[in-house]
Amino acid sequence: MAKVTRRSSRERPNTSIRRTSETVSGWLFCLPIIIILGLFLFVPIVMALWVSFSDWSGRGNPFFGNVHFVGLDNYKQVLVSPGLSQSDFGTAMRNNLWYTLLVIPLQTMLSLALAVMLNRKILKARGFFRTAFYFPSVTSSVAITVLWMFLFSSTGSVNAVLSWFGVKGPNWFNDPRGIIQVILGWFGVKQGPATLTQHGFLGITWWDWLAGPSIAMFAIILMAIFTTSGTFMLMFITALQAIGNDTEESAIMDGANAWQRFWKITLPQLKPTIFAVIILGVVSTWQVFDQIYTGTKGDPAKTTITPAFLSYSAAFQNQKWGQGAAISFILFVVIIVMSAVVRFVLRERTMSKRQRAYYDKMKEEARAMTKTKALPASIREHATVTDRETI
Repeated sequence: MAKVTRRSSRERPNTSIRRTSETVSGWLFCLPIIIILGLFLFVPIVMALWVSFSDWSGRGNPFFGNVHFVGLDNYKQVLVSPGLSQSDFGTAMRNNLWYTLLVIPLQTMLSLALAVMLNRKILKARGFFRTAFYFPSVTSSVAITVLWMFLFSSTGSVNAVLSWFGVKGPNWFNDPRGIIQVILGWFGVKQGPATLTQHGFLGITWWDWLAGPSIAMFAIILMAIFTTSGTFMLMFITALQAIGNDTEESAIMDGANAWQRFWKITLPQLKPTIFAVIILGVVSTWQVFDQIYTGTKGDPAKTTITPAFLSYSAAFQNQKWGQGAAISFILFVVIIVMSAVVRFVLRERTMSKRQRAYYDKMKEEARAMTKTKALPASIREHATVTDRETI
């Protein structure tokens, strides 16, 4: 007994020393990446935050020299003070809001539909089609933008195809009209009511807010859907392959058709993947920059300008570094708020007693089918005969 006590008393210091050394070793292994992230991520963020509250001119160190604290002046010029800065920011927010509202649902539905089709075992050459649909996602966005500018030009392939059906295609990247206003114009509505034209938000009238994306922006929306659906398709395929077939087989035995099985069984189990796809869509759509910079530069009539591009142009072209930094942090807040809204909408809800009973019944049937398949054939036939006699 004494020997055991001595051993335990000796082992305790050794264990604590071993844990301390492991902790130190772990921090030493993580130290390089911590230093890299601190230098190239944390320090620039702190610097940009300070610039948004200062009058830095872009020369010298923003923390030293003739740099003064101006408080919320840069944010006021963008959000509150009437003028060109506010109207440009309002236009950029309007454009990006329509871009987000159209791209996210369309790319999510398209990628899910492609995943369901390409996950079917009866489909031949599934690998080829998966590669073909995923290929635009790994292609350079600059190359895709140049190709899109060629396809959607006034004499491009898209308008040529439309002419086969007697439709005169628009001048895609030179038409600033909003799609909703164009549709209303077909019915003779050329001017909005005074309530919408005389009031507005961020220097833009409500009539312009409700105009919809411009025809040029709509072409960019189609490009975004074309280039991003392949990536999300692979995410949905991975999630579909992780779903077992037992529950679906039980639903088939209960007489559920294909749509009911998809809506009641498959789609609820894809909820985590749908949440991830929508969150990634929110982040990517509010950060769209390279397509605008490479293609339209915000034209025509600033109907394709986005907050990310406006932040760049304000800082690097107009030398308004404080406003550029302020726009970037406002954009950061917008992304956080929209992500929180998505999380709230897609949160887990408590099931009702009826739903819980149905769910438990489906689970029991799936477990019973799994056990029956695991039994030998003779025992399985005996169980089937016994069930029939019981009935």
